Amino acid sequence: MFDPLAQVIGLLRPQAVFSKEIGAAGRWAVQYVGFGQPAFAAMLEGRCRLAVEGEDPVVLEEGDFVLLPETPTFTMTGLEPAPVQRIDARTAPTEGRIRYGRQEGAPEMRQFGGWFSFGSPDASLLVSLLPRMIHVRGVPRLTQLVRMLGDEAARAEVGRDLILERLAEILLIEALRAAPARTAAPGLLRGLTDPRIAAALRDLHGDIACRWTIPDLARAAGMSRSAFFERFTRLVGMQPMTYLATWRMAVAKDLLRQGGIGLEEVAARVGYGSASAFSTAFSRHSGRPPGRFADETSAGT
Repeated sequence: MFDPLAQVIGLLRPQAVFSKEIGAAGRWAVQYVGFGQPAFAAMLEGRCRLAVEGEDPVVLEEGDFVLLPETPTFTMTGLEPAPVQRIDARTAPTEGRIRYGRQEGAPEMRQFGGWFSFGSPDASLLVSLLPRMIHVRGVPRLTQLVRMLGDEAARAEVGRDLILERLAEILLIEALRAAPARTAAPGLLRGLTDPRIAAALRDLHGDIACRWTIPDLARAAGMSRSAFFERFTRLVGMQPMTYLATWRMAVAKDLLRQGGIGLEEVAARVGYGSASAFSTAFSRHSGRPPGRFADETSAGT
C-alpha cells in the first residue's frame, strides 16, 4: 500500500540539520525572524509561551514537541513580560548552548531546538500540503529523535550527513503521524484522516501515470462524484485534478533533478502521453521548459 505522506517527505529531501540546547531563566523574550525553513523544538524542562505568526499562542510544557514546516516569524517568551530580543536563526551560531534571560543559576526552561533545510526544488509547493504548525504533547519518541539529531549533528564522523537526513525524515513522519490532524487546516494530512479520501489519495499516489478522472477517484473512495469532489476539496484544500497535476509536477521535478532520464520517459512516468504535452504542462507550471530546469537544478542554481 502506498503511503502519500512518506512520498511527500521523501521528495522534500531534508538535509543540513542544525540543533542545540536552549535554556532560559527569569524574564526573557526572543523573536525569531521567519526564514521559510523547517524548525523544531522539544521541551526538556519547564514552560514557555510560543506565539507563531498566524496561529493562536500556546504554552509549551515538558514533553511537548513543536514543528514549523515553513518557519514564519515567531516569538518565544517566559511566562512574564520582558523586552524582546530579535534573532535571525540563519546567522546565529550553530554550535554550543544558548541561554536567555538571567544567566546565573540553573535554567528554569530547557529545550532542544534547531532547523534544517529541504533539498527539493519544489519544497514550497510540497510544504503547502502540510500544517503550518504541529504541536504534539506527550510523545517521548519525538524528544528522543531530537536528542539523536543533536548528538549526530555534534559529531564529525563518516556518514554523518546521511544519518542526519534519515533522522530528519523520521522526525517529520513521526511528528505528522502524532499531530492532531482532524483539527488541522486543509492539506494532505487532513485528507488522510478521512478513510474515503485516503483511499483515493493512496490509489492516486500509487499510480500517477494512470489517466485518472473524477469518476475514477470517486469510485476508489466509494462515493458519488459530487460528494467526492466536495469532500476532497474541503479536506485537502484543492480540487482533485489540481492536486494530481501538482503531485505530477513535483515528481517530474525530482526526476529531472536526478538526471539520466530522457524526457519521453519522464513524461510517461508522470502520466503524459508525449514529451511535447509534458513540456507544455511543465513550462506552464514552472515558468521554464523541463530541459532548462534540469540544467539549472543539476548545476545547483
